Amino acid sequence: MLLPFKKHKINLTNIESRPSRKKAWEYYFFIDMSGHREDAKIKAALEDLKKAGHTVKVLGSYPGAY
Repeated sequence: MLLPFKKHKINLTNIESRPSRKKAWEYYFFIDMSGHREDAKIKAALEDLKKAGHTVKVLGSYPGAY
């Protein structure tokens, strides 16, 4: 699951896991990263995750302070 972020050189700032309440040994992962969901490399990484069959839900995406 982390390979698309490495491939597109995206800095992950936080990773948390939570067990699913639906199925034993199934987990949800919450990832904070540097970048905006409209950035080309972020879009590409999220598409790679979807193509691999992972469910992706963006909970928030905020522009950086420059």
